[in-house]
Amino acid sequence: MSAVLAVQDLRKAFGGVQAVAGVSFAIAAGELLALIGPNGAGKTTCFNLVNGQLDADAGEVQLLGRRITGLPPRKIWGLGVGRTFQITATFASMSVRENVQMALLSHHKRLRAVFARAGDLYAAEALALLEKVGMANQAERRCSVLAYGDLKRVELAVALANSPRLLLMDEPTAGMAPEERKELMELTARLAKGDSMAVLFTEHDMDVVFTHADRIVVLDRGKIIAQGAPADVRADPRVQRVYLGGQSARTR
Repeated sequence: MSAVLAVQDLRKAFGGVQAVAGVSFAIAAGELLALIGPNGAGKTTCFNLVNGQLDADAGEVQLLGRRITGLPPRKIWGLGVGRTFQITATFASMSVRENVQMALLSHHKRLRAVFARAGDLYAAEALALLEKVGMANQAERRCSVLAYGDLKRVELAVALANSPRLLLMDEPTAGMAPEERKELMELTARLAKGDSMAVLFTEHDMDVVFTHADRIVVLDRGKIIAQGAPADVRADPRVQRVYLGGQSARTR
């Protein structure tokens, strides 16, 4: 299958520190790729280079064969890249439905609409997205009263508002209980397969990574030290030494 996302020889330095030093990988439609590594490995920098929050010193990022290197995050979002964050970012005083509607209004370039009440726009589309993530029955509740796991589902619905071909998930299960982690990642995998959407995610919990990722890329000091299927990465001696350290899969 052709790649949805292709990263080629990506590089970024901060002063004399090479945060990302020649990273290359690709993700196909429907695939979940985990980007892992010890603290300071370059995961967040790489993530932000893909998303346009940082400018690369060298290398290239392609989305569906189109070069997106150097484009601002909003432009990249408009091309079909969704993102969720480690700390949920919803409007607490608004309802679940209204949060998703705001994302839809942005996607349809209607944020400045003055001849219709925003609350009447894209309500059905918002409910359809909430149905996808199992939150339609809580559509009229304010986000301020939701459990944390439910907020994560709302954030996922918001990220799906632009029908992304690529979904970036930064620590998607952070702060969640074990059963909630499992449910969220199973939901993400179903959506990825069902909508032919590629997913790139970073994650601390190794149970989540080795259970749900189709492939894994391991970074250390800005360079890829291993990539491949979960079983192959887990067995890699360098990954064991640098990252897993011979400890249980759940330990960072």
